[in-house]
Amino acid sequence: MKSAERFSSRVENYIRYRPGYPPELLAFFRDEMGLTPESVLADVGSGTGISTKLFLENGNTVYAVEPNEAMRAAAEELLAEFPNFHSRSGWAEETGLPEESVDFAVAAQAFHWFDPEKTREEFIRILKPGGHIVLIWNERQLDTTPFLREFEQLLLRFAKDYTQVRHENVNETALASFFQKEYGKAVFANSQVLDFDGLLGRVLSSSYMPTDSDENFSEMKKELEALVAKHAENGNIELSYSTTVYYTRN
Repeated sequence: MKSAERFSSRVENYIRYRPGYPPELLAFFRDEMGLTPESVLADVGSGTGISTKLFLENGNTVYAVEPNEAMRAAAEELLAEFPNFHSRSGWAEETGLPEESVDFAVAAQAFHWFDPEKTREEFIRILKPGGHIVLIWNERQLDTTPFLREFEQLLLRFAKDYTQVRHENVNETALASFFQKEYGKAVFANSQVLDFDGLLGRVLSSSYMPTDSDENFSEMKKELEALVAKHAENGNIELSYSTTVYYTRN
């Protein structure tokens, strides 16, 4: 399946159960990269607008570039109240934005789907002089608690192509090749507290996991229920993340 189509059937779960970003992230953009409310951003691979909303609420003009029609339509509905929101059908490699039109080219939870070389060329083309390229991921912690260790094993058992499409495949070597100059890195703590339905929705928001029409869905759901029953506190489970930011220095 083409990467742009992988999430078409998962939009509702993506909106409801994907984690947001910690407040420290916006402060970091301000302090380290000079973000102001007047800054113009391209949020590339913007999906349902989780990262887009963060910057819109800061007063920024944001061009949200997303090839998936269902995700783009969801963002357009959710963010319609923001006059500085501009939705674009486009790709990381061909955004359709004018040259030197944005102060930040941001990819949040999306860069691992892109062609790095063509994306770099496009980001440089659309950036104003002195602009920043920023890559962001919410990296789910895999082994910091007994629950997270067992949850990771469940995903590995039931996922379709988990190991092939994980964003962790974008390693330091790949990042150095992409940036082609010194780049910075920052990490912030982030988390979600979910009940069983929320955790199931979070699982179903991932493109590599079986949906309720797959033959092994029932078994997966049963194992997930057992896992929550084993580890939940007051009916809830905490998913811990490291929000990791890679960015160009000027």
